[in-house]
Amino acid sequence: MGAVRVYLGLAAKRQDIPARVLDRVRAVVETAFPVPADVIRGREWHGRGVSLFGWTNEPDDSRQPPLISEETGRVLGLNGHLADPADAARLPGDTVGGCFSAWIARDGELTASTAINRVCPVFYAETPDLHVVGSRALLVHLAAQQVDRIDHDLMALQTMIRQGFFLSDETPYKGVSALRPSSRIDLRGGSRTITETPLPEAAPAPTSARRKRAAVDELADALLATVAPLREAGEPVNLALTGGRDTRILAALLHAARVPFRVTTNGLDTHPDVILARQIAARLKVEHTVIAPPQTAAKDAVIVEHPLSRAWETLRTCEGMTSAYESIVSYLPYSGKPTMSGQSGETLRAGSLNLLQTDLGDKALLRRINNTFYKDEKLFTAEANAHARELAKPWQARPNRLEALDHIYIWYKVGRWQASARAGSLRRGDPVRPFLDNRVVRAALSLDQGWRLSEEVIYSLILRFAPELRDVPIEGKPWRFAEAMAARRPRWFERTHVPPAHMPTPRTGGGWSWRTSPGPALTDVLREQVLGGLDALTPIVNPDEVRALFADPVVKKPALAWHLYTVSTLLTGLYPGKEPEGLDAISVSRPGA
Repeated sequence: MGAVRVYLGLAAKRQDIPARVLDRVRAVVETAFPVPADVIRGREWHGRGVSLFGWTNEPDDSRQPPLISEETGRVLGLNGHLADPADAARLPGDTVGGCFSAWIARDGELTASTAINRVCPVFYAETPDLHVVGSRALLVHLAAQQVDRIDHDLMALQTMIRQGFFLSDETPYKGVSALRPSSRIDLRGGSRTITETPLPEAAPAPTSARRKRAAVDELADALLATVAPLREAGEPVNLALTGGRDTRILAALLHAARVPFRVTTNGLDTHPDVILARQIAARLKVEHTVIAPPQTAAKDAVIVEHPLSRAWETLRTCEGMTSAYESIVSYLPYSGKPTMSGQSGETLRAGSLNLLQTDLGDKALLRRINNTFYKDEKLFTAEANAHARELAKPWQARPNRLEALDHIYIWYKVGRWQASARAGSLRRGDPVRPFLDNRVVRAALSLDQGWRLSEEVIYSLILRFAPELRDVPIEGKPWRFAEAMAARRPRWFERTHVPPAHMPTPRTGGGWSWRTSPGPALTDVLREQVLGGLDALTPIVNPDEVRALFADPVVKKPALAWHLYTVSTLLTGLYPGKEPEGLDAISVSRPGA
């Protein structure tokens, strides 16, 4: 399973690593590791011209492989988990199952590698005397700095303001880059070599039932391998189950793999999530717990923490690579209990960017690529827009638009946004993420994007793992392939098996959120910070456009306001620094209340 492990490797360009650098690394790790200092355990290995540091908040050394292990003439560190710990001997390797980055050292040599979605990241930097690689970008930056100062990469932060995460291999810290997916960095003799394995090219969509079964079986086998070790977990996996697609696959998967599990659903008894999750649990004969939300629908306001506290915790956990608009899982003491959710299930459906599309024509898909990289151009300076357009060029040049959007999702939405955001949940212990597994992602990307987007693949997986769920409706929208087939060949479709009718998500006032409807009091706090620190933002954004954004009593683009707020607090020095104290909570009123 997973937990927060932090690694830092140093490779000298000439002779030995200076003692002052080693001392600096030991001194700054508490700044870059977002857990209480008293729960951090560390190990070090030092060889000729190379050092490898590892730290963790795991309470003991029971998880395999250990934090740092020495075997067969090399030293290994593993961030994340392997589907089979015995595969540690095969690292680095593109076909190893799990969700991980690998760190390998021996005298005079240092290697770090990412898996296919780089959700366990590797960052790197270079100084005149050293190469620095690590799993936390801020730690790499601090280790590489000659003086006690943080230098921000302003142009890199334009994408944080547009989207709330990074659409590049840049970081907020000057000179620090993220290693790409399926890549390795080798440091030998003072020189650096980066090797990248391209993402798999999808095969054409299978045209016969036999070929479809064979393709689905390969993906099914990869998924089964991810959960097989959970049979020995000692207690049931807790699965957060909804009425939707992605968690349903996981329930069916655990059932097929004979892994003990129970399910939990948040919601009222009348919500489709609860109704359908109850049916799924009954068919699979597993324990089901419903957690009703607080009955606050009649109340006219909510009390939320001050944005500065929220921003500080987000900067601390996500290192300025995720917006404080997102809700990051807060710290709790480490627990070994296995938990599971449907995060990143869109990988099996050609990615969230393709799923947003109704028009799959070339122009519409190119527009989606363009809008992903350089939306809201009026808000940004000419330099920032030019930078964004340069980042978009390799993706615009790809002739297969579905593939481009599929891979953008893997490279950035998973590999940058989720990689930083999941640091919050990893602090707590062992979330299991089958959809992030190296072999699962590789198998999924090998399937035609249009076929995956039709949802026939995941529907077939559910029926393969748990035919008992054949007649349980889906929540939200109809299955895409069923809707398309019914429209094209209605008579044939009536004679074959058809998925049951979907259960639409009810449209109620219960969908109100203080983040998307921030109200005047919260808008005032966001406005004060952003406009008060506008000088720090002016290389990236046009001041007049920012003022116009905040001209109304309630900001009309709250996500954009939060992104600006996050970058403003980063650039004006909120973190690293002490947690803000004595801040009043903010009351956010329901619109029209």
